[in-house]
Amino acid sequence: MKIAVLHAYPPEPDGLSIQGYLLYRGLKELGVDVMPCHYRPSFQKQWVLNGYKPDVAIGIGCWTYSPDIVFSPQRAGITPVPWFVANGWVANYHKELGELPLVLTTSNWVTETYERDGVDVKNFRTLPIGFDPEEIKPIPHSDPKIVKLREMLGIQPHEKMILTIGGDVTSKGAQEMLRALAIIDKDFPDWKYVLKASESDCADGHRREEEELIEELEIDPGKIVYLTGMFSHDYMSYLLSACDIYAAPSRLEGFGMIQMEAEACGRPVISINVGGPVDTIIHEKTGFLAEVGEKVELIEEWAYEHMGFDADHKIKFDKPKVFAYRASIPDLVTYTKRLLEDDQLREKMGRNAYEHAMANFQYKNIAKQALKNLEEKLGLK
Repeated sequence: MKIAVLHAYPPEPDGLSIQGYLLYRGLKELGVDVMPCHYRPSFQKQWVLNGYKPDVAIGIGCWTYSPDIVFSPQRAGITPVPWFVANGWVANYHKELGELPLVLTTSNWVTETYERDGVDVKNFRTLPIGFDPEEIKPIPHSDPKIVKLREMLGIQPHEKMILTIGGDVTSKGAQEMLRALAIIDKDFPDWKYVLKASESDCADGHRREEEELIEELEIDPGKIVYLTGMFSHDYMSYLLSACDIYAAPSRLEGFGMIQMEAEACGRPVISINVGGPVDTIIHEKTGFLAEVGEKVELIEEWAYEHMGFDADHKIKFDKPKVFAYRASIPDLVTYTKRLLEDDQLREKMGRNAYEHAMANFQYKNIAKQALKNLEEKLGLK
């Protein structure tokens, strides 16, 4: 069997690129004849599809990537197997995707959104994202590098560090966590909240919202620490290991790669009981899943040319679609406070989280699952 893996390659420090690269590595280490290639049109991609001529091309992205990871391989006579992440809703290519012999998704919830939006999902299979345990691993707080990192973040020895990471942290539930922490602060004031976001107009806009909320809630701004910029992936073990609690009650999460990596670093995770986190976090064992407190539903949405349409236009839905969730604030208060106050519980959940990640999400095991799907659905050996 020959496989091409179409993803952002050479690897970049973002989720989709890491997802594809670890699949490529896992397949290669299993002895598969595999070649990585950037999914965008290029001379190299043309050569991979027409010269290397794989049996199957696994492409990483959301449904809007279909021209590059589905239709492009098909034109070269190669069977495409997209490995889809979440993207809110599926506006186009319903028939084409429903006719594919195999589609991989990062969580059961991602598959459910395709079915909700009218795609035939009989050939969809869930394949979670993997991690490299040699790169993403627990580092004790006693390690001098972690001691220095916490010191640089302004975390005092008696304080507990809560961490949220995202392209923008609002989408990861930071505003809901701020509301919870404002309540918790009255009884447990020894915390700091570190927010790591990328540099973008979107993140900047949300940061202004968060700063206004911090003022409105009368939270001491000195207890909120912002980090921006792009960090290398091998640095994430240090940042994740530096925290005491990883918090991401995301508003829309198709898998939750950083949440899974936080578990791999031995940290309990607070998230939301919907979407990808349901597949990766065991409630009350590796972390807590807050119930949904609010849903954001829309009756129409814009569809754009880059989605495969001739012109930008609005699509009206037969019934409202959920486009985002908000975690229950009372649940976040309860779960965060329990972890802040109970050192033994936090350490126990952290150990459970590490064991859970090691048992279920190591990248080589994910590659084995991918091969099993190819063999069962496509008859490839």
